[in-house]
Amino acid sequence: MELIPVILSGGVGSRLWPVSREAHPKPFMTLPDGQNLIQKTFLRASKLDGVAEVLTVTNRELLFKTEDEYRAINTQGHPQGYILEPFGRNTAAAVAAAALQLQQVHGPQAYMLVLAADHLIQDEAAFSQAVNRAVHLAEQGWLVTFGIKPQYPETGFGYIEAAADGALDGGLKVARFVEKPDAATAEAYVAAGNYFWNAGMFCFQVGTVIEQFQEHAPDVLHAVAQTLEASRHTTAKGYSCMALNPDTFANVPDISIDYALMERSRKVATIPCDIGWSDIGSWNAVSELTAPDESGNRFEGEVLAHASSNNYVTTEDRLAALVGVQDLLVVDTPDALLIAHKDHAQDVKHIVKRLKSDGHSAHLLHRTVHRPWGTYTTLEDGERFKIKRIVVKPKASLSLQMHHHRSEHWIVVSGMAVVVNDDKELMLNTNESTFIRAGHKHRLQNPGVIDLVLIEVQSGDYLGEDDIVRFEDNYGRCDA
Repeated sequence: MELIPVILSGGVGSRLWPVSREAHPKPFMTLPDGQNLIQKTFLRASKLDGVAEVLTVTNRELLFKTEDEYRAINTQGHPQGYILEPFGRNTAAAVAAAALQLQQVHGPQAYMLVLAADHLIQDEAAFSQAVNRAVHLAEQGWLVTFGIKPQYPETGFGYIEAAADGALDGGLKVARFVEKPDAATAEAYVAAGNYFWNAGMFCFQVGTVIEQFQEHAPDVLHAVAQTLEASRHTTAKGYSCMALNPDTFANVPDISIDYALMERSRKVATIPCDIGWSDIGSWNAVSELTAPDESGNRFEGEVLAHASSNNYVTTEDRLAALVGVQDLLVVDTPDALLIAHKDHAQDVKHIVKRLKSDGHSAHLLHRTVHRPWGTYTTLEDGERFKIKRIVVKPKASLSLQMHHHRSEHWIVVSGMAVVVNDDKELMLNTNESTFIRAGHKHRLQNPGVIDLVLIEVQSGDYLGEDDIVRFEDNYGRCDA
């Protein structure tokens, strides 16, 4: 048996702003134990029996960030594959692309296990048992969902209704899927006993799901198949990669796997399970991962409290203090501060919507931005100047590039740099610098075995990140 976990890593997680942003979404949020959600998902998936490869479907801009996170924890060298979307097209497109790709590589008899990158599962032994039961049903031709036994009448989840006479070997036949209910309806579902939270996890044989797509959503399958034919497949050290063609991918219907397939098929089963599942859908859910003190406060970082109770505070870089407050969520990041009442945790998404409509960069980027070669942190941004701290990973290199409107001054803080500056190549050590005029081609490389850290001072009429022309690039971002 070949089992291929398919990790879907999309979405923004706007209810977890200001930590989750478009360029640093929810799967990359570090939890109190030091790992992030996508790392936990990869580890959990790779430990299952019969895993042939872990396939991740994600945005192409997040490839190198994802690979960095996997590299840090993939000590066993599990094979990896990627399908890179140029933009989001919902989960039906992602699942169809994964199924067609796996059919080519592993054949129609392989089993695919679809997982969300940003969910937490705390009982991994129960999860493994549930997967084994799901594979058994998938072998019989079922499209299998994982139904979470509800702990309380939650109104923020969709539900799965199991058929009253639908007992199967290890699972239940699905009668219908139900949208997020109101409070009274959710209470009735929990009391009934045959309703389960829809966790958005699935298991099926590759050939079966392709047949079901052909029957119930042929437009999705056809458009995705055309996209794969027009797309570029590459193999790098440690992983394979399919970068989807943006022109053909734009023709794929924007629809979820639930609407496109699961609600239409007559071959859907569910595995009822109690696996310690959480979608980490709000700061209230995140706060539950930290133990409370005697006043019910939950703190991450340096926090002092006086006459305060039932608060959650997370802060990294500075001291936070609470005086005489209750039931607050306080999330402090270097460039944004969130203060919300716990009863309004779901409403954080409205702030993100406002930031986006106002064109404010805080919905998109953190002050520290990850790139394939390392990171840069904006230290100060003023009129006609910007100061950055740049970290280049060992043996990594920025593109050979040019800027029309700005000049740059680089000062090495630690490590060693090889710099192409117009027609010269320089070796810079600590405390050495170089000045690059606007219009000059330039490149920065780290030839060493430790991080290269430097300060960049930009000056000019326009300092936007889009003032860049790439001539050569190691990461497929070349413009010319």
